[in-house]
Amino acid sequence: MGPERIRRREPGALTHDVSDPFGPGPLPWPRGDETHLDDSGRAVPWYVDEPGPHPGGPRPADDVHRQIKGFASPGAVAPGEPIDFRITVEPPQGFGIDIYRIGHHDGRGAAKVTSSPRLAGLVQPPPLVADRTVSCHHWWLSWRLTVPADWRLGAYVAVLTTADGHRSHVPFTVRDNRPADLLLLLPDITWQAYNLYPEDGRTGAGLHHARDADGGLLGEAGAATTVSFDRPYAGSGLPRHVGHAYDFVRWAERYGYDLAYADARDLHAGRVDPGRYRGLVFPGRDEYWSRPMRRTVELARDQGTSLVFLSAHTLYRQVELGPSASGEPDRLLTCRKRRGPGRPVLWREADRAEQELLGIQYGGPVPEPGPMIVRNAGHWLWDGSGAAEGEEIPGLVAGEADRYFPRAPLPGHDERVLLAHSPYQDSAGVRRHQETSLYRAPSGALVFASGTFAWSPALDRPGHVDPRIRKATANLLDRICKRD
Repeated sequence: MGPERIRRREPGALTHDVSDPFGPGPLPWPRGDETHLDDSGRAVPWYVDEPGPHPGGPRPADDVHRQIKGFASPGAVAPGEPIDFRITVEPPQGFGIDIYRIGHHDGRGAAKVTSSPRLAGLVQPPPLVADRTVSCHHWWLSWRLTVPADWRLGAYVAVLTTADGHRSHVPFTVRDNRPADLLLLLPDITWQAYNLYPEDGRTGAGLHHARDADGGLLGEAGAATTVSFDRPYAGSGLPRHVGHAYDFVRWAERYGYDLAYADARDLHAGRVDPGRYRGLVFPGRDEYWSRPMRRTVELARDQGTSLVFLSAHTLYRQVELGPSASGEPDRLLTCRKRRGPGRPVLWREADRAEQELLGIQYGGPVPEPGPMIVRNAGHWLWDGSGAAEGEEIPGLVAGEADRYFPRAPLPGHDERVLLAHSPYQDSAGVRRHQETSLYRAPSGALVFASGTFAWSPALDRPGHVDPRIRKATANLLDRICKRD
């Protein structure tokens, strides 16, 4: 395999799942003409930062040359707890870590909260690979950060920068168990399932793709069945679908919602008490769920906690989490896919269809973004949005689509309504449709499912914002938070 063949794969766009048309979103440094309006209406660049020493700006690291790559453990910490960063730098040189909090922050999209001292970079050993499971658990500790007690809860990104200007990222979450109106659950399990690190055309593997001996892209049949959280994310160092969560965070903080934060692994491990919140929000692609996750969320609904699913293809595959070789819990993620005997891997094949929780379920990929067709425009969710019956909202059906399956069981409900019914054609030219669902459980909990990838980007992604979706989402959250 020649260097030119490898070089074409460095950006990572082709080997990730390409059914998400939005990608990770703006990265934590200035991005040319990508701008955002602050509260005064002034246009500001995303993630304003001081200019660096290199006139051309920061240069993205890649998985072939490994200029700088890293990961953190654990992925979610409470104020006062330590988080460890393990980082490789090639060639060895000094580097620094700037910590940003994602949020509204007066329209900037993120705010720098601290920086590391100058650190000495070293070339860490190559990743260990066993049966397509890639792990870097043997990397030396590079920096330990004890999260200050006064840090705000939220989604954070560590920006790694070498002396010669290469950059990469490491996401993490700061959480605690305080009560709040809404708990935002970041889908780190699904993020890791799609991670192809190292995306070098040879050894990288996730639960969806891998490479053969000649560098050819393999599908699920040849992908890993177990992946490790002890490794960087491919490409920029941010998960491929992370932007959906960040879009929601920026919008929700702009409008003053009371948010707490946790990861999917917190939900799995029992660190989430849903009774502390009026609603649980699942902001982006959240395909992989363990049995403890589903059990906790169903119990939450049955006890009156509302659920908000802002994407599609949710709760599709069953997974298990296990300890790393050193005994650290929930560092290995396993999904058997289609290999070997045993219980089915899809929830619907185990007679636990997603629709029994969501109200709709996964219908298939959407080749090209298309319009969402408003249905039941007189419903309170559309109040004040200006949306009319049958109105088309451009580009709102994208990536993946959910719909109602008449032959699948519905959840128990006192009220149920479909708020969009949007025809589209799949890649084979077959006519299909997307739907958006809302039902009220007997407990009084509301359960909303957008049925499309494009809902969260419509809240705060430059070029995708739609005021009708913003107002509909505010109507939903205000009712859950008892603001109306």
